[in-house]
Amino acid sequence: MVIRPAQHTDLKDILALAASAGTGLTTLPNDPVRIEDKIKNSVDAISRDIVEPGPEYYFFVLEDEVTGKVVGTCALVAAVGMDEAFYTYKLSTVVNTSHDLGIYNKHKILVLCNDYTGATEIATLYLSPDYRGGINGRLLAKSRFLFMADFPQRFSDKVIAEMRGFSDDQGRSPFWESLGRRFFSMDFAKADAISGLGSNQFIAELMPQHPIYVDMLSDDARQAIGKVHPDTSPALAMLKREGFRYQNYVDIFDAGPTIEVPKDQIKTYRASRLVPIRVGKPEGETEAIMISNRRLQEFRTTVFETRIDTDELIVSQEVLDRLQVKEGDTVRAASLRNKR
Repeated sequence: MVIRPAQHTDLKDILALAASAGTGLTTLPNDPVRIEDKIKNSVDAISRDIVEPGPEYYFFVLEDEVTGKVVGTCALVAAVGMDEAFYTYKLSTVVNTSHDLGIYNKHKILVLCNDYTGATEIATLYLSPDYRGGINGRLLAKSRFLFMADFPQRFSDKVIAEMRGFSDDQGRSPFWESLGRRFFSMDFAKADAISGLGSNQFIAELMPQHPIYVDMLSDDARQAIGKVHPDTSPALAMLKREGFRYQNYVDIFDAGPTIEVPKDQIKTYRASRLVPIRVGKPEGETEAIMISNRRLQEFRTTVFETRIDTDELIVSQEVLDRLQVKEGDTVRAASLRNKR
């Protein structure tokens, strides 16, 4: 298995993945024009010299080199909100006091904001159901942190991830039903899909600009604020182990949490190290190690059972071939599992 930048020849395989993802992943639409645009944007970004982050989109795929098929996707948005406004709700507290009546009330409010403008976003994580289990999901998710460590100037100091909010078995979002539907007059899935098109002007036009008092929402809507969908819990747990934290920002549609971390505090980013690579048989206790070749346009990341606590990274010839490097080249390596 190898991670590499998406190419135009991957279009058919990526569309097949998008079809299997259904309607829940709006950043991976089953639309050849939009997927082709994402690939083009990524190819263009990787081909340019960049000294500071902008609206660049880096699109990666997980390839099974045995079959030659693309079986997963992930992406990085270098700086959100540069082309289109990036909206979130900030959950804050206000105090209303009447000294004459002796009443002191604290209220939670939701304030529409663009506080994350300029932050780097990790996005578009999807793995074929046939390849779930084992290490594939972690490789797909964490490979982005190696890319960021190899090319830090291309990414912002703050990194965020929008997590899918709670919805029931019928796909019903209680937060949307209590709030969003009243202003958008459409189903949650349709509004989320429109937002996924990359145009958020309709949000500015229709969303109330004044703070929303949480007490005015339904009970199940209040309970959904900052809560993730059950299927998203493993991804949230993995990102928390990487250092991501919830800071009271939520999605404006389903109230799923947006989590954040300083780039240089991401555990995989911080723990990765540069080391020369050599062919051989690792001795002693080994573990799954992610390895990147540190090349921009020909970026490759793979996994091998070896040791990272030595002066050289000992791997098989197959790994060198997969990474398109030779003995003595310097690679970046990090453990696939976070050590607490």
